[in-house]
Amino acid sequence: MPAQGPYLIALALGAIVLLLALILAAKMHAFLALLIASLALGLGSGMAPQAVLKSIQAGFGEALGFIAVVVALGAMIGRYLEHSGGGAALATWLLGKFGRERAIWAVLVAAFLIGLPIFFEVGFIILVPLVWSLARESKRSLLYYGLPMSAALTVTHALVPPHPAPAGAAQLLGADLGRTILYGIAVSIPMAVAGGIVYGGWVGRRVFIPVPAMAGLEPQARTGGRPAPAVPLVVFILLLPVLLMLAATLVRGSTLLGFFGHPFTALLVTVLAAMFFFGFRRGLNRDEIGRLATESLLPVGTLLAIMGGGGAFKQVIVDSGVGPYAGKLLAASSISPLVVAYLIAAAMRIAQGSATVAIITAAGIVAPLVKGLHGYSPEIIVLAVCCGGTIISHVNDAGFWLVNQYFGMSVATTLKTWSLMKVVISLVGFGIVMAAHALSR
Repeated sequence: MPAQGPYLIALALGAIVLLLALILAAKMHAFLALLIASLALGLGSGMAPQAVLKSIQAGFGEALGFIAVVVALGAMIGRYLEHSGGGAALATWLLGKFGRERAIWAVLVAAFLIGLPIFFEVGFIILVPLVWSLARESKRSLLYYGLPMSAALTVTHALVPPHPAPAGAAQLLGADLGRTILYGIAVSIPMAVAGGIVYGGWVGRRVFIPVPAMAGLEPQARTGGRPAPAVPLVVFILLLPVLLMLAATLVRGSTLLGFFGHPFTALLVTVLAAMFFFGFRRGLNRDEIGRLATESLLPVGTLLAIMGGGGAFKQVIVDSGVGPYAGKLLAASSISPLVVAYLIAAAMRIAQGSATVAIITAAGIVAPLVKGLHGYSPEIIVLAVCCGGTIISHVNDAGFWLVNQYFGMSVATTLKTWSLMKVVISLVGFGIVMAAHALSR
């Protein structure tokens, strides 16, 4: 192994270069690129062809055996909330409570709560009409309200399960999902405040962005003419899975809490509650409720395939011997594994654009390196990877163009505002992670 070590490290780096080349230059889907890179790494390391295929199968199955259920159930909760109009109702209610003078805090809180179960793009579309309205009435820059909304949505998307990226990273790194949710929320709150309120308020006073012309084309709420659910009910549904998992984490000896606090059960209970309160209670029939569930799963297939591919790549890194060797080097070096995890995820994000692909791929690369290292909990490594994966959003990211179009900005202005806000968020989050680790030792 020592003689092969340098060759294996070079081979792994070559596999990562191949992966990025396939995604960026060949424009290949990330799932296919991960499979090809896994095959190349395994065969190049001297593994028997059948052993490589078994390693890919084992890694794919291990990654998806848990996370597929979590992501699917989380997507259903988000779809029922979106269709009911509960997200918009919550935002309007918070605005009334905070008042117009503190509207940016209302927008931030609303986006954070809505962002817990809902994908970034969906939450953005739900809330952007509110941001347009506030900017128009106050005659302030659209950034003053838009960046707090965007900051809260992007941090929950990157750090808080059941979103695919942090949930997949937790699975690959062997982290407890309940603790990952709690720590992710704890870290993402100051990240959202730093990026959305502090930086967003600062840049919003210096760069004036008017309400775009497309604001007059905003879609009507898809509630079918039915009233939105009550705000306390919306908050209860949003927090229900978190409360169940928190109870199971805090009370370890209870079989009942352990059962209902398991991510599968907690999310399933929440889905059933959302189906009843956001569906049956609002007059939807069985066919309509079933259709919403089906619609929620349509965009999940690609994410699950990528997660499985990340798991396969991770397993080949382990079985080829690269992981154990690199882990020994890391253990003997003075470089913090948290810095390594952060930089790998950041490099993947800058190179290929998608936070989900960056975080899951980086977690697959990092997992074999940190296995067995003392003094580093899996949850803290997950957070480091997630902070790295949210480092920047530029022209190779779909989210960049969503913000660019809905805020009516030029590419240069989007880079100076939205992209820099992402850098602030990432650096603040990683600083918190490093400080928390230092204090816990």
